Amino acid sequence: MISWYLHPAYASGPTGQAFASPATVFALAGEKITDDQESAVYRVTVGDKRYYVKRYYIGNRALSRRWFGLRDWLGPRRAVQEWTNLQRFTAWGIPTATLVAYGQERQFGRFLRGVVITEELRDTSDLAQMALRHDPRLQDACWLGQVLPQIAQATQRMHQRRFCHNDLKWRNILVDNSASPTAYFIDCPTGMFWWPPFLEYRIVKDLACLDKVAKYTLPRRWRLRFYLDYVGHKRLTAADKQRLRKVLAFFVGRE
Repeated sequence: MISWYLHPAYASGPTGQAFASPATVFALAGEKITDDQESAVYRVTVGDKRYYVKRYYIGNRALSRRWFGLRDWLGPRRAVQEWTNLQRFTAWGIPTATLVAYGQERQFGRFLRGVVITEELRDTSDLAQMALRHDPRLQDACWLGQVLPQIAQATQRMHQRRFCHNDLKWRNILVDNSASPTAYFIDCPTGMFWWPPFLEYRIVKDLACLDKVAKYTLPRRWRLRFYLDYVGHKRLTAADKQRLRKVLAFFVGRE
């Protein structure tokens, strides 16, 4: 069984042909960006635009990591979570890449392969690369004052819905190079909803992932300002201080 969706705006012309089905997408040649045991990301040029094609497959993970094969029937698979979470971001007003096409192939209910295609966000940089090259904008108060509140508010929108990203690292946040920059959240195949008592741990993990690079890159006052924007407080409460201690300790001994 094949389920496939192609955004109507891309259904004609070169994109309509290139992204017509999972079979045509898997046949496309492109520049490999990343890969792991269950997926690979390619950058593909169609017409005058570039697209990121993420291909998912059963992969070579150990049987124990795949629940001894049960994950191939039970779900949702990472591909389904990826496109569903991008749709959630859009619904929640969190800027993200345009979802061009997505779908999967199953046989007798068993997952075979899946695809998620997004249009390239032009003229953007991910925060991790900016930190590596010591981008001066990360020391610019005006720029930080525009970007950090966006990230804080987007994170808060997720968490207030009991949704956690689970991989909220700087590399998964893009910022465009305009005078009034916009921050985009991308790559969220493992994000999901959580309920107490597990929710707080996942919230702390998301915040710790953001702070993992921030503590080496941003002045302490900006890290504090980010958290206050996130919780919507003017000053830290006792509960805030307790959570921040957990955030700061989260990766101790694991870096």
